[in-house]
Amino acid sequence: MSPLFRLRPGGRHGVSSRETRDPIGFAVAAVNRLAQSDLIDRIGLRKQAEQAVYSTTRNGFRVATAAGRTFARAGRNAPGARPASAGSSGVFDLTPTEDEAMLVAVVHELATELLRPVASAADEACTAPAEVLAAAQEVGLPGLGVPAALGGIMEERSAMAGTLVAEALAKGDMGLAVATLAPGAVATAIGLWGTEAQQQTYLPAFTGDDVPVAALTIAEPTILFDPFSLATTARREGGGFVLDGVKSAVVRGADAELFVVAARLDGTPALFLVEAGADGLEVEADPSMGVRAAGLARLHLSGVRVGAEALLGDTEGIAYRECVRLSRLAWCALAVGTGQAVLDYVKDYVNGREAFGEPISHRQSVAFMVADMAIEVRAMRLLTWKAASRATRGQDHAREVALARQLCTEKGMRIGLDGVQLLGGHGFVKEHPVERWYRDLRAVGVMEGAVLV
Repeated sequence: MSPLFRLRPGGRHGVSSRETRDPIGFAVAAVNRLAQSDLIDRIGLRKQAEQAVYSTTRNGFRVATAAGRTFARAGRNAPGARPASAGSSGVFDLTPTEDEAMLVAVVHELATELLRPVASAADEACTAPAEVLAAAQEVGLPGLGVPAALGGIMEERSAMAGTLVAEALAKGDMGLAVATLAPGAVATAIGLWGTEAQQQTYLPAFTGDDVPVAALTIAEPTILFDPFSLATTARREGGGFVLDGVKSAVVRGADAELFVVAARLDGTPALFLVEAGADGLEVEADPSMGVRAAGLARLHLSGVRVGAEALLGDTEGIAYRECVRLSRLAWCALAVGTGQAVLDYVKDYVNGREAFGEPISHRQSVAFMVADMAIEVRAMRLLTWKAASRATRGQDHAREVALARQLCTEKGMRIGLDGVQLLGGHGFVKEHPVERWYRDLRAVGVMEGAVLV
């Protein structure tokens, strides 16, 4: 990377120094990489992408996970690293910095020009197109959470950047956003809680040209699932661990090469790194009501043996609790982006649809409903950004994440429902994307894991 794009510690939200490079200066690098890549010409990123029909839904048979790559155990010679928290001057300011705005601009273009045109076909096929995944890799999304010392492009905590990226991608399609962000969730988890050996072994793969398919798996197929009461277990045996259980909503599970698996160890939730191809590891399709383009699957663990070095983080549940919070924060960002997409689409529709000689937006019942949607989207965004800003600065953000999740769960579903209602009969058919966005928004309150900021 050119020195022009190397990050330097600088202002964040509440810090706001414009004289030093913001930790999200990698936005410039992302724009540069995207502009120089032949991927733009290959997939027509700057013009409307053509819709394509993708492979049919995977069958429901359980099969062994694909034998993944062999991760270099020797790793790099560079020592492990933790991303430092940004400082704070105490000023309450959630305005994105110039570099963050640049990052959002390039990701928004990606979402608008590439994700949205293929979203319907991807939803039907339950898989993300290769072009979308390649474009996300070209922009550098998998490396958002990798420390610069290990080949990444960040030196400070980037929860705010991840939140902005997730929101922008979800305006294109939530399912495709989840599919593109899933590998970065694993890289972020290893960057935050991994040992030096784990970072040296796995993180270099997320900064190269061939990023592994990876999934953060917390959810389980149980009624009223509680992430702090896991049915999946890990027991100590022979200097390592043996994992048993079933995980659901595993993003691109059929193709994944690396999993971060949540399991109960000695009564306390913990995280484990499990490579694909391990004995006792099987995967089956698990298509859902929403976020179908993420290619969700179930992961069956039957006596899966991993070494002691597979434990990610601590055994007291500290890293696990933080993982759950940051995952919920990411889902809030996805809800904000999808909610904004619904609002933008509905505004154009009610202004263009006429009844009795005038636009239906002239009806107070319609106008008030759209106004309520706009208010709710702004409220969701404010709470989500505030939680992300506190996480970026290393401050306690448990309360803010809980508030954001409650609001995004309740209002997100309401926005989707109102969007369908305002389109009338058109809201019920697949000719318009609002019915898909409604299905996606219902996932916010039930999904755990999969994405991380």
